[in-house]
Amino acid sequence: MPVGRGTLGRILDVLGRPIDEAGPVQADDHWEIHRSAPAYADQAAANELLETGIKVIDLVCPFAKGGKVGLFGGAGVGKTVNMMELINNIAKQHSGLSVFAGVGERTREGNDFYHEMKDSNVLDKVAMVYGQMNEPPGNRLRVALTGLTLAEYFRDDKDPTTGKGRDILFFVDNIYRYTLAGTEVSALLGRMPSAVGYQPTLAEEMGVLQERITSTKTGSITSIQAVYVPADDLTDPSPATTFAHLDATVVLSRNIASLGIYPAVDPLDSTSRQLDPNVIGSEHYDTARRVQGTLQRYKELKDIIAILGMDELSDEDKQSVSRARKIERFFSQPFHVAEVFTGSPGKYVTLKETIRGFKMIC
Repeated sequence: MPVGRGTLGRILDVLGRPIDEAGPVQADDHWEIHRSAPAYADQAAANELLETGIKVIDLVCPFAKGGKVGLFGGAGVGKTVNMMELINNIAKQHSGLSVFAGVGERTREGNDFYHEMKDSNVLDKVAMVYGQMNEPPGNRLRVALTGLTLAEYFRDDKDPTTGKGRDILFFVDNIYRYTLAGTEVSALLGRMPSAVGYQPTLAEEMGVLQERITSTKTGSITSIQAVYVPADDLTDPSPATTFAHLDATVVLSRNIASLGIYPAVDPLDSTSRQLDPNVIGSEHYDTARRVQGTLQRYKELKDIIAILGMDELSDEDKQSVSRARKIERFFSQPFHVAEVFTGSPGKYVTLKETIRGFKMIC
């Protein structure tokens, strides 16, 4: 498939053919989409924080530059909106290049993304690869690898001024559709199904993709992946297999969404390897743990409140409940990409401001 700067601002299919009716792609080179992961000795650890401007994410599940992040959620809880906001906040302020792989998703979402990038004047820094819902399963199974090949080229392509590779953002929507395409291909090949009807090679196929998304000593790939959770069941083999490969997991909750709190991120289920005092500093770590402790106590008291009411609680527990409810509402935030729906202008909140705000509540 064609790789290089000629792919920026273009929409390609799984074979690297342009589907935006803007003429042929001017390729620097042609690479195979099936490639091996970088050698272990060439890989680099990710420790630098990536600020997103979304309060709940920056506080309880911070992202690492060069890490892998999963946005987990059932139907209609806001995976794509959260991803679009992350693209809005990170890709626009990030001076490097981005690759977006639309794997088995709606054509409308791909169209929305294209126009969002065009209106923001960052289209010349984004390469888009689409294999939408109406494509055959073979296409949907390979389109993530096509997008990843583009990201790898940009990562390893040395900048003539610095001699180093680049820091690339790689967005995938949706990893579950990649798994589903593998299930369809497996059935066509006549393989015996595994747990819940998934293909017997589920873990291997996931590893083939995820092991290539990594940072090397020359450049990095920061990956943000939307993961559909069937029937809101996080123990389903598909999301459960994805969990093992990620540095941070953002779990979107239907219960929080039903309260009208958006982004509907569950601060108790969401995790990050970066939530360590040696990485983020003791002030950030202590604030995050205090917030989680308050919310956990509120969760334990909910049954008592539902049966006996607030009056039966001790003064200390009443204060914990009051704080937890303030925290829940303080986690909500208007998004730039949702302005047309909410009528509220979007807000980017710095990490320093986020920590200060939560310290005042706790």
